[in-house]
Amino acid sequence: MVAWISVILATVAAFALGAGWYGKLSGPWMRAAKVPVGADGKPKGSSNPMLYVMAFGLQLLVAGMMRHVFALSGIDSIFAGLVAGLGIGLFFITPWIALNNLYSQRPVTLTLIDGGYAALGCAAMGAVLGLF
Repeated sequence: MVAWISVILATVAAFALGAGWYGKLSGPWMRAAKVPVGADGKPKGSSNPMLYVMAFGLQLLVAGMMRHVFALSGIDSIFAGLVAGLGIGLFFITPWIALNNLYSQRPVTLTLIDGGYAALGCAAMGAVLGLF
């Protein structure tokens, strides 16, 4: 499969997982992140499509770099991709999120929610990249 198609599919998988993850954990996440909420109970500005376009673009960067690292490392199976992606999420991205939250004195709950998504999202990306 063409490399860029696998990167897009990996991004779609992680993005969809994020929709479910934050859909389920939206209340605790909004409280922990102190996100301003509108009268409808949703985050202010969440109807702006550019927010989602930019989020997808940022995840596309992560998937693209993961694909590059996987190619250099010889990761070429769904299981190896899943494990490598999980490791990237757990041991690269989550600690950085924790570091930022620590210095900005944000609740541990925020780190657990965002770090959990980073780990699962990268695992999903890795599985898709390993598959293709």
